[in-house]
Amino acid sequence: MVTTGWTDTHAHLADDRFQSTLPSLLSESMVYGVRRILCVAVDADSLDTIDGVYREWEQYEAAKPQIFQSVGIHPNYAQQEKPGDWEKICEKVSDLRVAALGETGLDKYWDDCPFEVQLANFRRHWGLSRQTGLPVIIHSRECDEPMLELLREEYRNGPLKGVMHSFCSSYEVATECIAMGLYISFSGMLTYKKNDSLRQTASRLPIDRLLVETDAPYLSPEPKRSARCNEPAFVAYTGRVLAGLHGQSESRMAEVTTNNALRLFERMGAVV
Repeated sequence: MVTTGWTDTHAHLADDRFQSTLPSLLSESMVYGVRRILCVAVDADSLDTIDGVYREWEQYEAAKPQIFQSVGIHPNYAQQEKPGDWEKICEKVSDLRVAALGETGLDKYWDDCPFEVQLANFRRHWGLSRQTGLPVIIHSRECDEPMLELLREEYRNGPLKGVMHSFCSSYEVATECIAMGLYISFSGMLTYKKNDSLRQTASRLPIDRLLVETDAPYLSPEPKRSARCNEPAFVAYTGRVLAGLHGQSESRMAEVTTNNALRLFERMGAVV
């Protein structure tokens, strides 16, 4: 068991599938060595549910990981935004438990939201990032070129502070993102047998820019892929594969990726 502690940098704890099992979920994550979890929002409505997660967490007296949160609007939810939603997000950033903005970004896989709406939504998060110093959690699916174009545009204003969440693209995309200041986070997809090219990419990236995540309840890693929905405890399986790719022990990779997370998500290190 890892003793230094993993950090799951992306989990949707507000998902309905977790609400009746949160205490046991947190307990199991501690057994797997998870010490911090970033609970990620997808829209303004999810903020209230996340607050409920905190209330449940605070009442749970056993040893448990620290939970932080993000605030933002997912690209597939952008056209569903209601009046006052963005203002609610902007107000929430003063909460010291809020360690990031997002997830937000661009998605051409699902036909849920006009692309121009996604672009405007994504740019707005970058503006708020520059105002607050909070990093951006970036969702990118089947849109490498438009994503890089927008990131280059934002990079003209200075280095970018954020992470390419659940990365599954090429080495070339990863290195350009890193050059602009971003971190690269790997989910359970890194463990899938078919993803040799992704593992090759991960093995070539600088270790000081790597993060691990679950994207729970999605993308369960091997060997849990077909058994149950994903949960923060399972970030250890992804971390184990990443450690092997870099010739590191699990404890060392947990330490490195956690230190990377604390450097990017500064409020995680400031709140005890």
